[in-house]
Amino acid sequence: MNTLTAKDFLTIDDFDIGDRTILVRVDLNSPMSPGGGILDDMRIKSHIPTLMDLEDAKVVLLAHQSRPGKNDFTTMQLHADVMSSSLGRKVTYIDDIFGTHARDSIASMEKGDVILLENVRFYSEESLRRPVDEHQGTHMVRKLAPLFDIFLNDAFAVSHRSHLSITGFSGVLPSGAGRLMEREITSLDVSLKGSESPCIFVLGGAKVDDSLKVAEHVLSSGGADRVLVTGVVANVVLAASGVDIGGPNMKFIESQGYLDQIDKAKNILERFDGKLGFPRDVALNDNGERIEANIDDVASSNLPINDIGLETIVAYSSEIENAKTVVLNGPAGVSEIEGFEIGTSEIIKAATNAGYSIAGGGHITAEVRNMGYEKMFSHISTGGGACIDYLAGDLLPGIEALKVAAKRYREFE
Repeated sequence: MNTLTAKDFLTIDDFDIGDRTILVRVDLNSPMSPGGGILDDMRIKSHIPTLMDLEDAKVVLLAHQSRPGKNDFTTMQLHADVMSSSLGRKVTYIDDIFGTHARDSIASMEKGDVILLENVRFYSEESLRRPVDEHQGTHMVRKLAPLFDIFLNDAFAVSHRSHLSITGFSGVLPSGAGRLMEREITSLDVSLKGSESPCIFVLGGAKVDDSLKVAEHVLSSGGADRVLVTGVVANVVLAASGVDIGGPNMKFIESQGYLDQIDKAKNILERFDGKLGFPRDVALNDNGERIEANIDDVASSNLPINDIGLETIVAYSSEIENAKTVVLNGPAGVSEIEGFEIGTSEIIKAATNAGYSIAGGGHITAEVRNMGYEKMFSHISTGGGACIDYLAGDLLPGIEALKVAAKRYREFE
């Protein structure tokens, strides 16, 4: 179970950052066009508050773009240009990570300078998942660490991975959370530990195992009063409840390797009677046409379920908008197909009326932004996998490393 609190890690406020040289791990990983342009600068802009608070320091940024083998695995030059525009001052791109060029550039920095080093995943050891002490002995850490006074992790979205640049520096430098990381932890903790009742989680999308793990965790810990399911998650729960969801939908569940999750869903239904809400009707896709159907009529239709039905939308929306706390993760249907985005959009609208609203995960946050509702949510998480792991009660290596670093720092103060 995740027991991290604001007192377990250090933040920018715990350090004297004036004229210090600070290494900051950020997450600038952005969708790229075939021509190499950045399609969405949301993640880049999310780090601006951290950089603004470090304006009196010398700041060096470590980041990645994509991973080896992908078409968008490229340099960080364009990211530096976009960040410069967002920040309002020059962010200098250095086409090196820890070689002589990078180290000389860092050594010659002046107060207020910001440098973005090369894509950290160009270094093969970056993505190796291994113990923190092994990361600390790598060439990257041994070459860069002596040049810095402080390390800040502001990359929540990749902190569920024990990668070198996420955990390697926290053992050898005074370390804390940047503003984005701090906001992610404190905001998500509202839903897990400090939420007002009723607290409702709405879990959808196609990652059934992750969503059921979250549902089990928040219901057993008392973090949620109700969990409402949509998407493929709902199909699995419907099957677990005894509903015949039809051949196409069972075949899809099987193709994704989620047949075993039906028994898990059945166990959750039995353990938490009435607390796991599932659809009473659905929208079927008949060659692109939306067909409303009661769940009892799905099997005979032999059509795929692509959204929750209108009756369910009304029932879910009523619960959501009257809740004190709402967490959305995953779309309600195949929202990229016209006519099947209704469930997702209506749930998002309802969440804006809740007391405290959180959207976590790539698909649902993208829909929130597309609808122009970003400012109407209390918190939009930048993490997909990291967000759902945190909500499921898993310990994120990047955050745990900051926790250990804070304890060590306080012992030697």
